[in-house]
Amino acid sequence: MTHGRAVASMILVTLLWSIAGVVTRHLDAARSFEVTFWRSLFNALALAVALTAMRGPALWRGLLRAPGPVWVSGLCWSVMFTAFMVAITLTTVANVLVTMAIGPLITALFARLFLHHRLPVRTWVAIAVGGAGIAWMFGREASEGLSVVGTLVALAVPLAAATNWTLLQHIGHGSGDPDGEGAPQDMLPAVLIGAVISAATTLPLAWPFQASTHDLGLLAMLGVVQLAIPCLLVVRLTRELPAPEIALLGLLEVVFGVAWAWLGAGEHPGASALTGGALVLGALVANELLALKRRPEENLRP
Repeated sequence: MTHGRAVASMILVTLLWSIAGVVTRHLDAARSFEVTFWRSLFNALALAVALTAMRGPALWRGLLRAPGPVWVSGLCWSVMFTAFMVAITLTTVANVLVTMAIGPLITALFARLFLHHRLPVRTWVAIAVGGAGIAWMFGREASEGLSVVGTLVALAVPLAAATNWTLLQHIGHGSGDPDGEGAPQDMLPAVLIGAVISAATTLPLAWPFQASTHDLGLLAMLGVVQLAIPCLLVVRLTRELPAPEIALLGLLEVVFGVAWAWLGAGEHPGASALTGGALVLGALVANELLALKRRPEENLRP
């Protein structure tokens, strides 16, 4: 897979991730933790079918014997699936989004500390500008709904994501030695583990169920289209793109989410949302255009 195709695939991932907000606007009765439970459950069911088709019965025989990195990644996925919903019950969505905007910075620091990656200046600048764009979009709203507990819970999302992207890239590339022995560890089952943990932990909080048949249809779509498909794809992309670049491109989820809310729910973005979105898009486009001109030997590895 070429770098350009990997970037295009990651943009598709963020586009699929971003539909959650506009779809939940059309739910009849399901709210809060029930949304998370059904979404994670349908995600787990879709992953179970897909991974069984891909890996066969060996998937289930090896799942409980999976090595530590698979379970660590699974826990990270479960936090990513769950913590956002918990956070927005404790503080405003704007505050959660601004907190999550530091994800690329945390990922870059983890990649530098644990993988010894040397990031070019352009990527650090893009991370700073992208984070500033998200802060500009939601900063005023965030300051009005600041909650220490909510912010700490929201912080779990970028921390889990940064840990996950760094771990997945380490598993996918290791030391970068092409002559290393053995195939990379299969990390796709970790997404299934995360979905099951998320569904199990939110089940008590989701009771009693209020979702209508219409709601279940939409939540099933979220579980399959918004979670299962893009999450399987992003695991593959961690072998092609540096972890900080995945996190940086992930900021597009917020921009796309605002656009979906505008188109699908009639929520018109304000001037700050448009300006902030332009900053995010500009930073990402500039980073990728400059990446095309980088020296062939630059591969973000020591």
